[in-house]
Amino acid sequence: MGNFLHLLQNENMKIYRRVRTWVMLGILAAVNLLIPVLISMVDSGGSSTIWDSVIMSASFTFFLCTIFSVVVAADSVAGEFSWGTIKLLLIRPWSRSKILLSKYLSVFLFSLLGTLIVVVMSLLSSSLFFSGSTESSLFGQSTNGFVFMLQYVLCDYVNLFITVAIAFMLSTVFRAGGLAIGLALFVMFAKGIFTTLFSPERFAWAKYLIFTHMDLSGYLRTDVGPGGVSLGFALAVLAVYYIAMMAVSWYVFNKRDVAA
Repeated sequence: MGNFLHLLQNENMKIYRRVRTWVMLGILAAVNLLIPVLISMVDSGGSSTIWDSVIMSASFTFFLCTIFSVVVAADSVAGEFSWGTIKLLLIRPWSRSKILLSKYLSVFLFSLLGTLIVVVMSLLSSSLFFSGSTESSLFGQSTNGFVFMLQYVLCDYVNLFITVAIAFMLSTVFRAGGLAIGLALFVMFAKGIFTTLFSPERFAWAKYLIFTHMDLSGYLRTDVGPGGVSLGFALAVLAVYYIAMMAVSWYVFNKRDVAA
């Protein structure tokens, strides 16, 4: 266990010793501090609460958080091949499975840090410009603001989590960071188009596509999702795709001659 923690620490050092990483985190923090200020300038009626501001800020900046996490995920495995450092890992007394797991966990921890920055910074900034009401009236309904904010952030994080898994798999399979970033971002921005073209209301088989269920925020308004499916069904579909992507990553990394 101690050896694995050392391996995980090593992977985190690779991420955070880069200036690029701190620039991305700095941008994420600065944008989340700025957006509540802009929201307060256009909220002439003063109807928004602190929770409304945090949710609206998160809805904008989670795109940034996802993009930055995808960049880190795409570089995690592909970067080792680009720099030739994968050979240095293979001569250590660690199995390939542990190496891949440590890389994935380091990416996962980075995505959690980015999410924490999104929430904390927007909450700090929003607390200066908006009231501390316990209610949120976004989406035309009145509910506990804190609980609704947590639910919304969790839905956004599920989207980020799946997108990062796609980038990580592509990075492992193709060993090309640019390709992994490009395809993952294409999925991120084009999933709405796919859902429109292959609507579950028109095609029954479309409810099994991953694009249909990546955005879970609709379940905050209603219990019925695209094609009449439930939240449990959507999570099950995402879980199957996630397991499949991790299995492909593990299989390719373990079977391929990575030292070549």
